[in-house]
Amino acid sequence: MMLDTATLRVALAVVDLTLLLLFYFITFRRTRSAYSGWWCMALFLFLAGNAAYLFDGTVHQVWANPTGNVLLVAGAASIWAGARSLRTAVPNPWLLVVAPAITAVASVLDRPATNIWAGGPFYLASMSVLIGLACRELFLLDRNFSRVHRTLAFGSGILSVFYLARLVAFLADGPEGPVFLSVFGSVTTTLFSAVILVVASFTMAELSNEQLNQDLRARATFDGLTGLLNRAAFLELAEHELHRLNRVRTTGSLVLADLDHFKAINDEFGHSAGDTALQAFADACRATVRATDLVGRYGGEEFILLLPGVTPEVASDIAAEISRRLEAWQSTAVPRLPTVSYGIAATGHGRVELPKMVAAADAALYKAKSLGRDRSVLASQLEEKPA
Repeated sequence: MMLDTATLRVALAVVDLTLLLLFYFITFRRTRSAYSGWWCMALFLFLAGNAAYLFDGTVHQVWANPTGNVLLVAGAASIWAGARSLRTAVPNPWLLVVAPAITAVASVLDRPATNIWAGGPFYLASMSVLIGLACRELFLLDRNFSRVHRTLAFGSGILSVFYLARLVAFLADGPEGPVFLSVFGSVTTTLFSAVILVVASFTMAELSNEQLNQDLRARATFDGLTGLLNRAAFLELAEHELHRLNRVRTTGSLVLADLDHFKAINDEFGHSAGDTALQAFADACRATVRATDLVGRYGGEEFILLLPGVTPEVASDIAAEISRRLEAWQSTAVPRLPTVSYGIAATGHGRVELPKMVAAADAALYKAKSLGRDRSVLASQLEEKPA
């Protein structure tokens, strides 16, 4: 039995509505991500657009078919916006309404009361271009961005090519031509769209879950204010790095840094100024250390660094450079940035336990503060006995 176009469109609307409800309640409300929101918008617009097409062949097609064209093109624009939000900022709103507006004008002027394909070329071209732009955004993402975004990219590419082929067949063969009707007609397109929507929705859900897990891992790894490693993540990574240094018989230095008189900054200028001072120190660290070094926020105004292959003397120079960068940091929020005291411990020879290194650096830091702050003290200097 051959299914008619209206029956298939009703089936597609049911599939679309089901996917919209599932995606909204299961995925979007849990992740609240921009691309999930845009995909929900796309599903809603596709649902409304296909519902408008149900009036095709009735007295209402004069407004229903142009409305369906515009809504589907707007849905494609939402797909582009969602894909772009994964990589960079969403396009300006006017870019998202250009294609629907052109489609609307073309559909209204193309005798929609009698021409069921009013505005067809503009509709098909807009769908191909917008979905093709979404494909481009997905392919521009780093290959390791997720496990599934390349699947979405290929799916978008196939759909874009399909609409381009429909446009070519429409222009060459006409909407009543045998090639267009048999290969790119409404029945074929409705079935193809249903399959693409199901695959894309499940892939988008998987992508949302991946991004949520990555976000949770990032929150568990990095300090929210400074962007540096948090204490737990630093200690875990430092343990692994110390084992590596021991295996390759390489020394390193551990630095504890404490912002001097930090409470006075909060009391005098407010807690937002204190936050800015912490961020400034984090920026100074990032600008000074190497990519292979570990830097973390140890707690409050205290920071910790592990510098593989660096002697305590060189670590002292690095600490001085961090302080110089901090002093040069400009901010209207903090008229006066604090100085910094440092305690530095070396890995030494043989197996060194991280807690012992931290304790040695902490003792050196305490000594630096007792000597007047704004300086570095090496743990080895505390071990030297007076002659």
